[in-house]
Amino acid sequence: MNCEPSTLEADGIWLQFGNQKILQSVYIKLETGRITGLLGRNGSGKSCLLKSIMGLMPTEWQSVRMNGQFVEKPYQQPGLIRYLPQHPFVPPSLTIQAVFDWYGVNRDEIAQEYALIDKLKNQRIGKLSGGERRLVEILLILKSDSAFVLLDEPFSHLMPVQVELLQETIRQESRRKGILLSDHLYRTVLDLSDSVYYLHPGGRTIRLASPEQDLKDMGYLNY
Repeated sequence: MNCEPSTLEADGIWLQFGNQKILQSVYIKLETGRITGLLGRNGSGKSCLLKSIMGLMPTEWQSVRMNGQFVEKPYQQPGLIRYLPQHPFVPPSLTIQAVFDWYGVNRDEIAQEYALIDKLKNQRIGKLSGGERRLVEILLILKSDSAFVLLDEPFSHLMPVQVELLQETIRQESRRKGILLSDHLYRTVLDLSDSVYYLHPGGRTIRLASPEQDLKDMGYLNY
């Protein structure tokens, strides 16, 4: 049995709008069994990077490879990758139960840890609060059958107790998936991540050897 981790590499990503360079020859590597953090200042292009990896944003150039093999339009490859955007994406007319069925996710299993999901199972998505909707969406993405997961600001609109519970779910799912995590809660990102990339405002990524100290040296952390 092959127990080698799968890898997803994205490199050479170049994106600009007019004369404004957003991403310049960006490289990032994900592995199943590991959580990779992505940090950067507001407006540095983190969301653009995640969309580019998915193949959802046209770029001047990029290469995405799964175990060394080029992948065209990653979002179209079954079982490869799931993406949680910052904005709501689930149709508001569907019920929670219908959405989990649609994604092939076992709601009963999730409800053992998240009682709210069972309580609201027949509620339509459009009737949920912002935090409830965000919780449903992140669980859909995390629990879906895919090798890799990209999470863009997953903890927004959530209560602290939900953030704490989701941290454990992310750790559990990372045992069989590669997870890319970007969120303004930098301490949570640092605590969860096995490795961390920093996206400079100039559009280049660096992998941090000593994440907390490196972020202090670059002025990202001020304590």
